[in-house]
Amino acid sequence: MSLFGHPDPDPAKDGQESVWDYPRPAVCEPTTRRIQVRHHGIDVADSTNALRTLETSHPPTYYIPQSDIAMELLTPNSRRSMCEWKGQAHYWDLIIGGNRLEAVAWSYPEPTPSFAGIRDHIAFYPDPLDACMVDGEVITPQPGQFYGGWISQYEAGPFKGGPGSRFW
Repeated sequence: MSLFGHPDPDPAKDGQESVWDYPRPAVCEPTTRRIQVRHHGIDVADSTNALRTLETSHPPTYYIPQSDIAMELLTPNSRRSMCEWKGQAHYWDLIIGGNRLEAVAWSYPEPTPSFAGIRDHIAFYPDPLDACMVDGEVITPQPGQFYGGWISQYEAGPFKGGPGSRFW
């Protein structure tokens, strides 16, 4: 345990970033990695133009341009939440073959100036979906039901969201 009340970072291997080196407050940046979302055999999203948000102790959250999403599968949900850095989030339901996943995705139609780039982009919670992929690798959802980070081979933890991590 570090002096700051969080666990010591896992050593980053070659090709990895430590989530403990990510900034706070959060930032947004482009990524060239291929980001895919698949559910019930349907390609919901496929992009090499996504943005990722990075915040200390969190795996990246990927924001996919709406132009790279099968928007006909999404319908707005009335749920809203507030992020201290990005602004008010609006949620989306995914409907495939009569099956509905409620509030499985979110967007910021009027983000704060620091996150203006994520306007017209949507992020997906990976946990209820069949497969979310980074460069073809099926990722692991960030622990805990609150966060939407994607854990791949490219990140070293430990990751916020599991038991005991609330105040990291």
